[in-house]
Amino acid sequence: MVIANDDELTKLKEIGRICANAIQVMAAAMEPGMTTLELDQIGRKVLEDSGARSAPEFCYQFPGATCISINEEIAHGIPGPRVIRAGDLINIDVSAEKDGFFADTGASFTMPPVKPKIERLCRDGKRALWIGLNQVKSGEPLAKIGTAVGAFAQKNRYTLVANLASHGVGRSLHEEPAELSTWPDPSEKRMMTEGLVFTVEPFLSLGATWAEGGDDAWTLYADPKAPTVQYEHTVVATRNGPVVLTLPDERG
Repeated sequence: MVIANDDELTKLKEIGRICANAIQVMAAAMEPGMTTLELDQIGRKVLEDSGARSAPEFCYQFPGATCISINEEIAHGIPGPRVIRAGDLINIDVSAEKDGFFADTGASFTMPPVKPKIERLCRDGKRALWIGLNQVKSGEPLAKIGTAVGAFAQKNRYTLVANLASHGVGRSLHEEPAELSTWPDPSEKRMMTEGLVFTVEPFLSLGATWAEGGDDAWTLYADPKAPTVQYEHTVVATRNGPVVLTLPDERG
């Protein structure tokens, strides 16, 4: 999607804010002993109370309102009976639709106590996201995002999962430009155009380079097995840099 007017931008900011609010409320409610289904129901209520609907459920018949992935799961975890425990690394990914507009955001959280290397991985996952976001500017190559994130990962001795990519979003959950690399990709020749809407979502890991499927049709696992985090925003490319759409309401 390329934004054509202010009304479209306003509606994208609205659905982006709703998705971000859902993650914020879910993260605040998360506690040991809670199931991922209970956590998902909290996210569902935020979406529904705001007049939005879950994008993976609506678009792909995903069995949940949000994706919740724990430890060895790194993406598309199905909400269910799994219990959240102390020491867990939890990723929450929320995408939703309202008034024909879509946004997508994600973040990783820890349930204390966790090892210092996991806290550091989360901190650096956020840094990797913002390093990628800071490359967003119309007229610049899309490849700058993956190149910058890759340099950061290499410098800090992390790996990047190379088959989970960023993507266009806006009028549907996944659209052109498809498969945007958040790792160095010499084959990426496309440019960021003014008003282009897409996600930036690096998967930073302590050793994984691939996401492998498991026993169900959705959940993806780190390969090689290693702690992995994902942080994601939906953005608009402008000549002045990125406009981040998935920011929550200010909360006191």
